[in-house]
Amino acid sequence: MEEKSKILIIGGTGYIGKYLVKESVKCGHSTFILVRESTLANPEKSKLIDTFKSIGVALIYGDLSNQESLIKAIKQVDVVISTVGGGQFADQENIINAIKEAGNIKRFLPSEFGFDVDHVDAVEPEASHFALKAKIRRMIRSQGMIPYTFVISNWFADFFLPNFGDLQAKTPPKDKVVIFGDGNTKEGPDLPSRVNLAICHSIFVKGDSTNFEVDPSIGVEATELYPEVKYTTVNDYYNKFV
Repeated sequence: MEEKSKILIIGGTGYIGKYLVKESVKCGHSTFILVRESTLANPEKSKLIDTFKSIGVALIYGDLSNQESLIKAIKQVDVVISTVGGGQFADQENIINAIKEAGNIKRFLPSEFGFDVDHVDAVEPEASHFALKAKIRRMIRSQGMIPYTFVISNWFADFFLPNFGDLQAKTPPKDKVVIFGDGNTKEGPDLPSRVNLAICHSIFVKGDSTNFEVDPSIGVEATELYPEVKYTTVNDYYNKFV
């Protein structure tokens, strides 16, 4: 019988985290989320937390800036998954230190869920975010005693493929595709838009999601892990529109 884990998800009410929380429960794992008490004052987050509680998720009150609360939470589980957003990438140093002090974690998954930061040539503002992720990787590896897994999903196809990379479009463009800029512009729109444009640059200009091979000594490609899944290639997807 498959052994089930006790999993703590940090960032469980976020964009990615909420899906992992539900899947963890679905897989039969005892699932915990770290929640700041102030989060309950947010109506949308509070509603989501109520949904979590209704499916058996346990709440642990704590904060990334409170090391005592982190250690206390981590001592209750076997696995820690971080899905914190860009503004908290650096705070994962506190998670690593807490895991080291607790001494009971069997596996740590830091907040990756994007490009392989060891194989990117990004422009700002994403270059700085990737550098923070790379710093966290180096810190985890340097500890030696923390078992870890880096989950690399590259980019979220559902965000970029349906609009052909045209971030101004909500549906596939029917007559033209907008190409942003001439490659020389240094000033840009608001920060979220610049982030998305930088990601597009990595995807479509630099090819950062396909310009390397998976080293079998340290990693495995997802289709080998889950051969039962029916995958759709980018070519197959775009052929639907041709």
